[in-house]
Amino acid sequence: MLHPLLPDNAQTEKGWNRIIIEKPFGFEALSSNKLTKALLSKFDEHQLYRIDHLLGRNLIENLTVLRFSNLIFEPLWSRTYIRSVQIILSEDLVVQTGRYFDGYGIIRDVVHSHILQTIALLAMEQPVSLDGEDIRNEKVKVLRSICKLDPRNVILGQYKATSGDKVDVKLNSLTPTYFAAALFIDNARWDGVPFLIKTGMGLIKRRSEIRIQFHHVPGNLYRERIGHNIDLATNELVLRDAPDEAILVRVNNKIPGLGLQLDASELNLLYKDKYNVEVPDSYEHLLLDVVDGDNHLFMRSDELTAAWNILTPVLQEIDKDNITPELYELGGRGPVGAYYLCAKHGVQWTEH
Repeated sequence: MLHPLLPDNAQTEKGWNRIIIEKPFGFEALSSNKLTKALLSKFDEHQLYRIDHLLGRNLIENLTVLRFSNLIFEPLWSRTYIRSVQIILSEDLVVQTGRYFDGYGIIRDVVHSHILQTIALLAMEQPVSLDGEDIRNEKVKVLRSICKLDPRNVILGQYKATSGDKVDVKLNSLTPTYFAAALFIDNARWDGVPFLIKTGMGLIKRRSEIRIQFHHVPGNLYRERIGHNIDLATNELVLRDAPDEAILVRVNNKIPGLGLQLDASELNLLYKDKYNVEVPDSYEHLLLDVVDGDNHLFMRSDELTAAWNILTPVLQEIDKDNITPELYELGGRGPVGAYYLCAKHGVQWTEH
């Protein structure tokens, strides 16, 4: 909680005063609201910087650049052309955060801030300007438009740690280390488009990417050349942060030769080949933003409330023991239930 001496004795009368709060921002809506009230009783909203280091990655900063500075993307950015969106954040490591993670789990630690903020930046309308408040105004509109998460559209998992595994925490039986869900945004741009989330620890590989799948080509003349699985020929835009930062566009192409054989190929921009620059640490990036007074990657109080409202139904079901995490092997692909969830919404997890 807020130390009583901090507001009165740690502020300067000249210049500016800003306070950085590390996530998670509460345990649930109630404790989060109490923390927010305590902060706002001593500080103004513009002084608060709720920091999440995952939002300092170049992928996140690049979302608005790609959308609003490239004519080829923005006209396609709606339910008319986009079939589904996948947001994947997987770690091959096991929990190394002790009692902290056992108390909060992956929903409060990763989904509430990083995943929902990524969706907000991806799905928001064009802001009036690049001013932080203008961007946050649009983000909160998206968060308020996201339907409350239906527990039937959620899969929880927990990795099975054996005696030989180097795991520094014995997890509570209900602490999820894996989360998959289908979210829907109830507005004119995104109505009916599933936003599929997959995030977990102890999986087969480290992977961080946003995968945007477009609709099938209506009346495709080349359907017979594509084969039975038309999904293999679906155009995709992939924004990848790990293992190697890249922007990939999957298009259909004729294989050179006398016959008419199609191939789904990736046009790729691999950052390590294109840019010979040192990439700053996420905290470096965000702390510089704090110094500069740039708050667009930091959650405002109303964004915080909107995010908790989305997740509250699922958190309540977990507290009632109505959702039990599915066990999965360390180094595996996660719970089988996640694949059924995707199939339910007509989407196939992309494993490559």
